[in-house]
Amino acid sequence: MPTYGSTVRSPLTALCPDLRTALTRVGYNAGNLLEVLGTEAHSALGRAESVPVRRIARSAGELGTLVRLFLLGDALAEQDVAAALAPVAVADAVAAGLLTSAGDQVRAALDLRPLDTGAGTRWVLSDLDDSMHRRTLTEDHVLGVGHASLSLLRATPTAAVGSVLDLGTGCGVQAVHAATYARSVTATDVNPRALWLAEATAALNELELELIAGSWFDPVAGRRFDQVVANPPFVVGPARIEHTYRDSGLALDGASELVISRTPDLLAPGGTASVLAAWVHTEGTDWRQRVASWLPAHGIDAWIVQRDIADPALYVGTWLRDAGLDPRSAAAQDRAEDWLTALEDAGVTGIGFGFVYLRAIDGPTEVLAEDLTHGFDDPLGAEALAHFERSAWLRAVAADPAVAWRSRYRVDPATALERVYLPGDEGWEQRVTRLHRGDGPRWQHEVDETTVSLLAGMRPDGLPLYELIELLALSQGFDEVNTEFAEAALGVVTGLVRHGLVHPV
Repeated sequence: MPTYGSTVRSPLTALCPDLRTALTRVGYNAGNLLEVLGTEAHSALGRAESVPVRRIARSAGELGTLVRLFLLGDALAEQDVAAALAPVAVADAVAAGLLTSAGDQVRAALDLRPLDTGAGTRWVLSDLDDSMHRRTLTEDHVLGVGHASLSLLRATPTAAVGSVLDLGTGCGVQAVHAATYARSVTATDVNPRALWLAEATAALNELELELIAGSWFDPVAGRRFDQVVANPPFVVGPARIEHTYRDSGLALDGASELVISRTPDLLAPGGTASVLAAWVHTEGTDWRQRVASWLPAHGIDAWIVQRDIADPALYVGTWLRDAGLDPRSAAAQDRAEDWLTALEDAGVTGIGFGFVYLRAIDGPTEVLAEDLTHGFDDPLGAEALAHFERSAWLRAVAADPAVAWRSRYRVDPATALERVYLPGDEGWEQRVTRLHRGDGPRWQHEVDETTVSLLAGMRPDGLPLYELIELLALSQGFDEVNTEFAEAALGVVTGLVRHGLVHPV
């Protein structure tokens, strides 16, 4: 293993310049993969269905050889692999741990796949999973680019920053992504094999990463970062470690609690964090209160987004299959029994999953925890930063309501008005009036006709809010604006601002 932080490199890392040359020459990139395979076969690849992919790859030349080698796990003739990987020698690739050989047949020892994270193709090295061939994953297995990794990639802000910490980097995919928008990236992991692969992934993409071995926060004690990204081993279950990529050794949601409670200490002033996390639901306890209790009393603006809730049986079954276990086997059933018993004993009724966004502020901690379980297409990364900007404005309003009263507003162009009519005794009757945000998280707010009229008067060059409310009060027969009416209107406006349907100018 290399000594991280020094100039010593592993044989796999040393191989990467020539490997990059080969991948570039053959056109082993995300765009070509989709073009050559076509939509249907590319979708089959995502479903771990090898036959449609193999049928096309057989006639796709050297690119097809690399697809079969690294994505399907096929055993191929050494001469074909040598041609596709030139100038990399097969013997050197075997010695470096990239390939294995038996006679004149060669197989991949690692997964190597192209990924476009928004800045062109990046190549990511990881351990082979069981998607194409049955494998039992080892304790130090390094997961590739799975659904959780992709979710965090899409949910992470990419505005330019100085320094980023990828806490628990795994194969390095989050760190590679961060290198596109940060001046410096530090990545840590407790698993030496993960750092071995992350170092090679960085070299393959010609990126400079600071890689540090160590557990949790120890490697970066005393340091501060402009942004922290974390996909920790957040799986909820008994306090054990079977696979370091998912198991923390902490009971239930202890890993999420640890990361969320300690990450604020790593943030520079104004710094942000994006964390994948899971939390338990129990009878009589609001999940929002549980997660909020993990945060310090001062210095953090937190946006906690619950994207899904799984019942214990579905949750356990999903993670057992993730580890390559057949749920019909005796071993898997014994493990499921132990796991479900532990959850039942703890009173767990469900497991929530989502994102925790943090920003370092100078003031009392504020927490907004909300469900976002409906479908939407836009990534949350940009939305998180916009949320924090809106939150800062709302804090200013809380300190001085005159900020809101004297502001002018504009309705977001993506905000739509919907009226729902249902059949009644005298024909169609309006039952619901909603405002829809057509982008981002696609928030919806039910509103009344007074709110509709108020928003109709909002223009960047129009009247301040208080004057709009005065006109609205006059139109409804009031001689003057009473406090109750004004405060109700302000409450509606600030709620719409919080979700980005209306913006102060």
